[in-house]
Amino acid sequence: MLKHTLIHPEINAILGRAGHHAKILIADGNYPASTKKGPHAQVISLNLSPGLVTVAQTLRAILSAIPVDHVNTMGIPADDSYAKLGEPPVWEEFRGILQEAGLQTPLEPILKWDFYKAVESTDHVLTVQTGDQALWANVLLSVGCREPGR
Repeated sequence: MLKHTLIHPEINAILGRAGHHAKILIADGNYPASTKKGPHAQVISLNLSPGLVTVAQTLRAILSAIPVDHVNTMGIPADDSYAKLGEPPVWEEFRGILQEAGLQTPLEPILKWDFYKAVESTDHVLTVQTGDQALWANVLLSVGCREPGR
């Protein structure tokens, strides 16, 4: 019986095979998951309907299952119309989830085109495509190492 909150069997299997530095993308409903992925990545579709499930819900479940070294969001280019509005509200929700999980890791944006390059790396093992409608809600996790005694 699993002790963490992630119960999706396929996601658990992929995370179980992932090692240190592996990349896990939790994508919003706008992300081009079929084309922007690494050569070894599997795509799991959790986009049941618009808004279900969300990146935040998925992030919370995945953080219950694996250690994480880095957490990146897709940064907004200065020439994008959204850039004038400031930081997307969902990023503050992500910070709260990181804090709930006991992570000291900051939420670090990577500009959009560099984010795509990071996802397309050979270290990318999983994309979880959600139905999240929030804008700029993509999160890229780098798997960490288990700490002694945990």
